[in-house]
Amino acid sequence: MIDSVPLVSADQLISEFRHGALVLLVLDQSDGEQTAVVAMAAEYCEADHVTFLARQARGLVSLALTEERCEQLNLPPMVDPASSGTVKLSIEASTGIDTGISAADRARTVQVAVAPDAKPSELVQPGHIFPVATLTGGVLIRTGAAEAGVDLATLAGLTPAAVFAEVLDADGDLANAAALVDFANKHDLTVGRVTDLVNYRLNHYRTVDLIRSGTITTRHGDFMLSVYQESTQGHVHMALSLGDISVDTPTLVRVHTTASMRDLFSVTSAEQVSWSIKDSLSCVAAEGSGVVVLINKEETNADLLAQVDAVLGADLPDDSQQRSVGYSQVGMGAQILRDLGVGKIRLMGAPVKYNALEGFGLEVVEFVEPGAVRRERYGVKYNCYD
Repeated sequence: MIDSVPLVSADQLISEFRHGALVLLVLDQSDGEQTAVVAMAAEYCEADHVTFLARQARGLVSLALTEERCEQLNLPPMVDPASSGTVKLSIEASTGIDTGISAADRARTVQVAVAPDAKPSELVQPGHIFPVATLTGGVLIRTGAAEAGVDLATLAGLTPAAVFAEVLDADGDLANAAALVDFANKHDLTVGRVTDLVNYRLNHYRTVDLIRSGTITTRHGDFMLSVYQESTQGHVHMALSLGDISVDTPTLVRVHTTASMRDLFSVTSAEQVSWSIKDSLSCVAAEGSGVVVLINKEETNADLLAQVDAVLGADLPDDSQQRSVGYSQVGMGAQILRDLGVGKIRLMGAPVKYNALEGFGLEVVEFVEPGAVRRERYGVKYNCYD
């Protein structure tokens, strides 16, 4: 574990950003693995910083920007516009550079992109700096390196933008914990965890508020309904809870986004087995306690067509990047679970890596796949959704 090097507080990370220093940000995965990026406030970025990121960290030199800044610069997504568009098409300053690949040229591009009055005409595409759009709400919504960088810059009173690069080993793979310790010591970098930044922001600011609550009756029995609203975009999310919820007792949990083919038509697929909202509520009822959180995410036409293609057996493009983005957007559900008193989680879903849950005071202790939860009827055990 990289905990073998001194870890600073979120306050110290903010101070380092405020003074234009490079820091090592550690991202904790739910499986115990750790990765890291080197990051700094974008407005301080100069050629020697780009050189360090490219030659020492070895990852792509990326520029974390708010979605508003991406819109200001009219930056298109690198992939299909119908997708989330988090990674934007690479950029280059339109003037004042040579080939664009040198450290000085890339630093110039960063400065042009983060200038208060920056215009789309001042950039060309593609280029050698890779913009990443962050989600409103920062690490409380998605616990990624880009969100952490923008949050630190914002908390430091600077332009909400950060330059960062992943730390890779000599083979081009993500550096493991031992290599990260050596890297931090070799370059005398301040080291902090995104988990601690999440906790800092939770203690100072949250992005969901409880606006309604009460008992409702469903076909699976009575549940406590808790309704939450985002302070950032106004979206409303709901949670149905049952029984006594305790921080120290593992709680059966489903964090659910609607998929019409699964939830409305009860379509199943051998290749894509997942929990429907009906099955989730049924299993919580069978267990006698638990929480089902429904995240209000609008389905696009592309989302619905992808579901149709999946159930019809069409060959689909690799969506691993989209899945990883979706899995990292745990902040909204995590805030709701924390408010409901959940601590240890038996998560209804496939085993995946979730970043920085510790910062929310949460820990996944078990992944529960469909069919794994059973109850008894007349002394006979059966699947709870049978």
